[in-house]
Amino acid sequence: MKKLVYLALSLTLGVSVANAQTTAPVAASKVVTNGPAISFAETKHDFGNIKQGDVVEYTFNFKNTGNQPLLISDVGVTCGCTATDFSKEPVAPGKSGYVKAKFNSAYKSGMQNKIITVKSNATAGDAQVAIITNVIVPTEASAKPADAKKN
Repeated sequence: MKKLVYLALSLTLGVSVANAQTTAPVAASKVVTNGPAISFAETKHDFGNIKQGDVVEYTFNFKNTGNQPLLISDVGVTCGCTATDFSKEPVAPGKSGYVKAKFNSAYKSGMQNKIITVKSNATAGDAQVAIITNVIVPTEASAKPADAKKN
């Protein structure tokens, strides 16, 4: 009989503990950081295949999900083939800004993964976004004019 009472008590306690740990998920848009916070809509953009010499660009949009103004102080790139532009004015809480990346594929070939580091006053520190592409080098046959192929 004692065993039955302990078993029932254990089951009841186990169910209570399990129910206590399930909480309703908090929507990401409702989370507010104390201080400035940068949240990118997308942290990676893949251009797919491009031809050597093509110049491509992409704008990464972000939102300040904190409760204080966000200020980007600098945007760093991994090589001179990538140029950037960004929101220069402070971004108020709940408002959006941008980081634009421009990649010049001249003299590049194969897979490229360019990391852009966004330095700001965000409480979480620096943020990173990336552009990815595969640079296709034209072959000799495709680089010649059409008339030269006929001879």
